[in-house]
Amino acid sequence: MPKKIPKELTLDQVSPLAQNYLITLYMLGDDQDMPPTASRLAEQLAKSPITEHLGTSIASVTAMVRRMQRDGLLEITKEKHIAFSEAGRRLAEQIMRRHQLAERMLVDMLGMELHKVHAEAHRWEHAISPDVEAKLVERLGNPLTCPFGHPIPGNGYRPPASAVRLNKVQPNTTVVVERIPEYDPRLVQYLVTSGVVRGQRLTVREVAAFKGTITLDVNGKEVVVGVHVAPSIVVHSPTPSRN
Repeated sequence: MPKKIPKELTLDQVSPLAQNYLITLYMLGDDQDMPPTASRLAEQLAKSPITEHLGTSIASVTAMVRRMQRDGLLEITKEKHIAFSEAGRRLAEQIMRRHQLAERMLVDMLGMELHKVHAEAHRWEHAISPDVEAKLVERLGNPLTCPFGHPIPGNGYRPPASAVRLNKVQPNTTVVVERIPEYDPRLVQYLVTSGVVRGQRLTVREVAAFKGTITLDVNGKEVVVGVHVAPSIVVHSPTPSRN
């Protein structure tokens, strides 16, 4: 039987490894079309900064998930999908919030290049105390999203009702970038260099499934992204209505 986790449990009582699993599952949960599984979790953990020393074999990931299930942080559905318990989601939102505030601090206060921010924030997220978190929120002006455009938990931000993944956009449609992926620094660097960043207006010119590419017009410049990348880029109509 899973342990009963007290509602007052804090992140300090959860190991850094478990925190890494929580934040990774939180990111995976953004994709409603593909619920988290042990194999998807292992694949995503492999993209984490090497300094985190995460075991990414299916066996090690499955063992850790079962341990967190026993601790009352996770649940496993009959379809073998991994879901948060109430306590697990609360803690995942807390660590995600600290991670994203660290990202904002690195960009807005220290001027760090965007492609370096995600990995660096992983080093900060475990060390941010509630007092430091409160000071960051105050200094940063209570930001609604991280620099990549993902909503910061607890701030009440909801994407525009028209938000859709880039691979769902028809050719000759003009949209505005809502968010971009953060996990691959080389991809982030390419997107930033190409101008595909939050708030940028662009037009989808061609969707060539047979070539595996989507061609964009960004400020008159042709930019090509792979169809495997497009689902991780979220866009919305130029004059969005809010949810």
